Amino acid sequence: MQKEKITMDSLFKLKSLGQPIAWNNQIYYIETIPNKEDNSYHSAIYSINRTTKERRKWGDAGTSQSSLEISPNGKWLSYLGNNNKEKKMQVMLMPLDGGSAFALTEEKDGVSNYCWTHNSGTIYYQTSIPSKKEEDESAQDKLGTEKKLPNTTEIDKLTYKLDGMGILPQDRLYQIKKVTIASKEMSIVLEEDRPLDLNYVSHDESYLLIQDELDAEDEWNYGATVFYYDVASKEKHSLTESVPKGSFSYASMSENEEYLLLNGNDFAYAFVTLNKVYGYDMKAHTLTCLTENLDVEVSDAIVADFQQGASGIDISWLNKEEFLFPATEHGKIQLYKGNLKGETSLLFDERIHLTDGTLINDSKKLAVTYSTLTVSSQLGILDLETNEIEPLYLPNEKFFKNHLVTKPEMFWYRGADQWNIQGWYVPPVEKKEQHPAILYVHGGPQVCYGESFFHEMQALSANGYGVILLNPRGGNGYGQDFVASILGDYGNKDYEDLMMGTTYVLNDHPEIDQEHVYVMGGSYGGFMTNWIVGHTNRFRAAISQRSISNWISFYGTSDVGAFFVEFQLQRDLSDMEGLWKMSPLAYAKNVETSILMMHSDQDLRCPMEQAEQFYVAMKKQGVESKLITFPQSSHGLSRNGLPNLRIKRFNAILEWLRNH
Repeated sequence: MQKEKITMDSLFKLKSLGQPIAWNNQIYYIETIPNKEDNSYHSAIYSINRTTKERRKWGDAGTSQSSLEISPNGKWLSYLGNNNKEKKMQVMLMPLDGGSAFALTEEKDGVSNYCWTHNSGTIYYQTSIPSKKEEDESAQDKLGTEKKLPNTTEIDKLTYKLDGMGILPQDRLYQIKKVTIASKEMSIVLEEDRPLDLNYVSHDESYLLIQDELDAEDEWNYGATVFYYDVASKEKHSLTESVPKGSFSYASMSENEEYLLLNGNDFAYAFVTLNKVYGYDMKAHTLTCLTENLDVEVSDAIVADFQQGASGIDISWLNKEEFLFPATEHGKIQLYKGNLKGETSLLFDERIHLTDGTLINDSKKLAVTYSTLTVSSQLGILDLETNEIEPLYLPNEKFFKNHLVTKPEMFWYRGADQWNIQGWYVPPVEKKEQHPAILYVHGGPQVCYGESFFHEMQALSANGYGVILLNPRGGNGYGQDFVASILGDYGNKDYEDLMMGTTYVLNDHPEIDQEHVYVMGGSYGGFMTNWIVGHTNRFRAAISQRSISNWISFYGTSDVGAFFVEFQLQRDLSDMEGLWKMSPLAYAKNVETSILMMHSDQDLRCPMEQAEQFYVAMKKQGVESKLITFPQSSHGLSRNGLPNLRIKRFNAILEWLRNH
C-alpha cells in the first residue's frame, strides 16, 4: 500500500501525551488531540497497566484536564477539569478503586492550581474573586434600569497585560483556600491583591511555600522567588534573600522537610542566565547552588509545535542525599544526578526529547513521554541504570505506518568567529533534484531546535521543500557564553551564523535549487527575517511571523517590552539611536525581497503594530508585500492556537511560497 503524505489536517488524527504519573502497576497520563468540530483541543485521562498494556479511560465528561496527581494515600485520582456548565477548571476527584469523578470545588472563576496535604485529608488550591469595588459596580449595574454601558479601564501598574490573557484584572483578590475531602468544608488561608503561586503545603500545615514577585513594592525589580508563609502569624519571608536578584521556582521538598530544592538563577546575565539547581537548608536557612560547575540550562528549552500539555521532567529526590534533574544540551534533554555536596554526574544522554516524566517509586525508573525527530509522542518507562526506554503506548503508530515521514539530518558547521554551530536539514520527503528550501529561524532567541517531532517541518517536507534549522548564538543548549553572546548585539554575529549556516547547507546539498531559497521565522525569528531582508537579497521571498520591527515602540507596547529591551538589548529609551540601529525598520529602504507578514491580532508579546509598521514601510518602498492577521489568536498561534487558524496559516505559507 502506498503511503500518504503528512498534511496540516493530520493534526486532527495525531495524539500527544503528557503528565505521566505512576501508582502501583499503573501509569496514568493525559492524551490530547485537536477537535475539528468545536475547533479546540480535547484531552482525556488514561491509565495503562505496565504488565498487560491494557488501557483504561478515567474521568467523566469535560474537554480539558490538567494537573494530574494521585493522593498521597493512593485513594484518589485528582486533576483540574472543566466538566461544568461554565467550563471553568475545578478540582476533580475520582476514587481509584472505582466510581465517578466529582467536583470538589465550585469556584465561580475556577481553580488555577492545587496541592494535597501529606495526610490526604485536605486540598489547598488557588482561585480569585472580584474586589469589593468590582462587586459594588456589578451590583449597581444589576439595579439600574438602563442597559449596561461600556466602562473605562484604570491602569496604574507597569505590568498590566499578558500575552494569552489580555489586560490583567486590576481589581481582583487572589486567594489560597483549603477544602477538606470528607466534609467539603472550605476556608480562606491567604488573600492578596496580586497573583500568587502555591507550591507546597507542609506536613503539619503550619506553613506554605509560595512563589511571588521578588519585590512587590518595586515594579522595576524583575524576578520572582519562593516565600515561606507562616499560616498562624500570616508572615512571610523570602528563601533567597542571600541572592538579591534573580528568578527562582519551587522544585522539590525532601521527605523529612529538612531540605528544599529550587530551580533558578542569580540574574548575572539577566534574562539569559542559565537556570541551576539550588538547595535551601530549612534548619540552617542557607541557600547553596548545587550545580555551580555545570554549564547547562536546567530546563527544557527545545521548541517544536506538536506537544500539548507537557510540563517537562521534574527535579526530584532520588534519596536523602541525591536528586535527579533535566538539562537542555545540544538539542536534546539530558538527565543528571546531583547531590548535596554539589557533585553532578550524567545519567542519560540520548538524541531524544523527553517531554514529560516523573520518578516511579523505586527511583531507578521514570514514567516518561518522549519525542524524536520522526516519532510524535510516546509513553514509556526509562531505566536510569540501562538508559533504555520500554515503550508502553504508541498512540500514533497506525498513522505513521500509513504516512511518509522524513528524518532530518543533524550537522555542525563553523559560524562567525569559527564557533561551532549545530543545525538540522529536513529534506523533502520525496527526493527531487533542484528542490526549493527554506531557512526557518526559531524564536526566543533563548531556545533551540532539537531532537523533537516538528509537525510543520514535516508538512513542508511533504510539500517538496527542504527546511534548514539552525541554532545560532543566542540560543540555549550550548553554555552560558553562547547564549549571552548577543546581549546588546542583535543582528550582528547571530545574523552571520545564519548566513554561514545557509551557505554550508547549500554547499553540502547541491540538489537544492539555489534560485529558490526562502527565509521565514516567528518572534525572534520574525525579527531576524525582517533584519535579513534589509541586509541581503539572497532569498527569493520571505515570511515574517509575529515579528519585531521597531525596538523603540516595542519597549512600550509589548507585555514584557521594557524588561526585554533593557535586559536583552542593554538599552532603554534614553538611547533611541542605539535602539533604532538594531531595529529592522531602520533598514526598510534596503529591502527588495517580497515579504508576507503574518500576525495574531491579540499578540501582546510582539504586538501587531510591529508587523503593521514594517508592512507600511514595505508599501512605501514599493516592495511586494502582504499582511495577514489572525483573530482570537495570541503569540503562540502556530503551537496551540485555534486549529482552523493553524491550518489557514500554513496554507497561506504554502501559497506565498508557491507564488514566488
